[in-house]
Amino acid sequence: MVLVGILGWWYGTGWHDRMRMVSERLARVEDFFSLGLLTRTLFAPFRQIAAGSASGSVSDKFRALVDQLFSRAVGAVVRIIMLIVGIVWLSVLTVAGVVELVLWLFVPLFPLIGAVLFAIGWVPHVGL
Repeated sequence: MVLVGILGWWYGTGWHDRMRMVSERLARVEDFFSLGLLTRTLFAPFRQIAAGSASGSVSDKFRALVDQLFSRAVGAVVRIIMLIVGIVWLSVLTVAGVVELVLWLFVPLFPLIGAVLFAIGWVPHVGL
């Protein structure tokens, strides 16, 4: 009866909790990198205090335009780098989560597999 209860929890509530933990981990990473916000503000100025239009001579207006373009280019580069890092990290954690969930299914079988391998005489040799 105890074994049935343990396996019932393992493949029922335990499996559901493990899936929830993996999905929460992925949600935290997405929130940390704010991938949606980075995408929406990709070409927004980067830390520019005065992003308004300049008044005055043509030279001042041209300087303001160049400053805005440079700020937007820097912002785009920084945000693209953060997007790439975030997507790579999210992909790594997704693969790790899938592996974790697949291993979760087979962990209760490991003692049985070990017993069968021992019974057929297969014992790994560790060289010393």
